[in-house]
Amino acid sequence: MTNPRGREPERVPESDPSDLLTHATRGLRRRWAASLEPWGLAPHEARALRVISDSDGARLSDIAAHLRIAPRSATEVVDALQEKSLVERTPDPTDRRAVLAVPTDTGRALAEEIGAARLQVSRDYFSRLEPQEQDQLAALLHRLIAD
Repeated sequence: MTNPRGREPERVPESDPSDLLTHATRGLRRRWAASLEPWGLAPHEARALRVISDSDGARLSDIAAHLRIAPRSATEVVDALQEKSLVERTPDPTDRRAVLAVPTDTGRALAEEIGAARLQVSRDYFSRLEPQEQDQLAALLHRLIAD
């Protein structure tokens, strides 16, 4: 059986937890990326728009840190969002040398739509688990990522 993109599905690993987690994460990421297609955004653009909208404006260095990318890559992402009229650059009122990427009204509205779509993708993906299983999975993942 092939997936919607015409590729053969990945073989599901037998029992290695790291492989299982990677496989599950890839499945969720594929669904998330597919949900963005109607808006013509890549996942990294949607994530950047969320960072910018959530903070009502962000420096490029902050965007790079949130996305875990190089500052020059953040510049390219913001350039793409600006070309789509989703963000604009404005001087940082607290530092004249710095520039903020600020969401436009269109960008802010789109960030809300995308947030709702992301939540629906997540709900659909995890709906195969009972509510108590979802809670258990969340607890286990919290334990794994705790420092």
